[in-house]
Amino acid sequence: MLMNLRTAYGEALLALAGENKNVVALDADLCGSTQSVVIEKNHPERYFEMGIGEQNMISVAAGLALSGKIPFAHSFSVFATGRPFDQIRQSVCLPNLNVKIVGSSCGLSDFGDGATHQSFEDLATMRVLPHMTVLCPADGIETKWAVRAAAAVDGPVYIRLNRNDLPVLFDDQTPFEIGKPIVVKEGNDVALVGTGTMTSIALDAAALLEQQGISARVVHLGTIKPLCGKSLREALGNVRGIVSCEEHTIYGGLGSAVAEALCETPLPMKMVGIQDRYGQSAVCYEELLECYGLTKEAVAKAAETLLQK
Repeated sequence: MLMNLRTAYGEALLALAGENKNVVALDADLCGSTQSVVIEKNHPERYFEMGIGEQNMISVAAGLALSGKIPFAHSFSVFATGRPFDQIRQSVCLPNLNVKIVGSSCGLSDFGDGATHQSFEDLATMRVLPHMTVLCPADGIETKWAVRAAAAVDGPVYIRLNRNDLPVLFDDQTPFEIGKPIVVKEGNDVALVGTGTMTSIALDAAALLEQQGISARVVHLGTIKPLCGKSLREALGNVRGIVSCEEHTIYGGLGSAVAEALCETPLPMKMVGIQDRYGQSAVCYEELLECYGLTKEAVAKAAETLLQK
């Protein structure tokens, strides 16, 4: 079963707005794509179209937060985090304001628009900011949890969303808590730690490894920051090594967060992610995942190499 994360996000945002009159939405001329359009259509008095001006959008969101509103500010992830970084740092995170930033079309998922629209560094830039919570859901179900969890945080939150249909991994009974990992599959030899779309790819890699007699545990991190080191160590069990899997540069994202969380009790580790490169256009999403080494085969190979060492 597949579910589109943006559609799931729009449904969750609309439900939240129906329950809380302080929820407002801002967008940078992309409401149809980011799905903030659901607020424009159903609660137009709580929707603010800011045009192609993410810096101003974040500044206005900060002002709305100071007035008691819960602003959700939307754009493509590359623009939501890159263009207004100064405003996010100075006007939102420094005073610890209750602003939610939603970055759509993350990573390679905007395959048609190329390097300018593909964000490989947003997890890194957002998680270095004090007070910022960073969420990266794996499927539509977790996206809905992330919206409610973000609204419950009294402070800045960044939500990173893929634009494509992704496999559904969870159900309504799966526990979700900010900072806590979810064990998706048990295993004893190696742990494949994924976030976003890479968690489902890690599951596919685990199936390949099972054919080689390797027992792979799959752990999902829907939270990049804060990350509870104790919970992560418990989720990893007694594996011999870790492979982190992310649709993001290997510098400063999931792999770095995992290594930092485990620095007092480290394990051998390899990182599967985007190397020191920019993006490019392609005819489909899968073509780019293959080009950048974000496949089940690449993850399985990394695990085999790690265990051989």
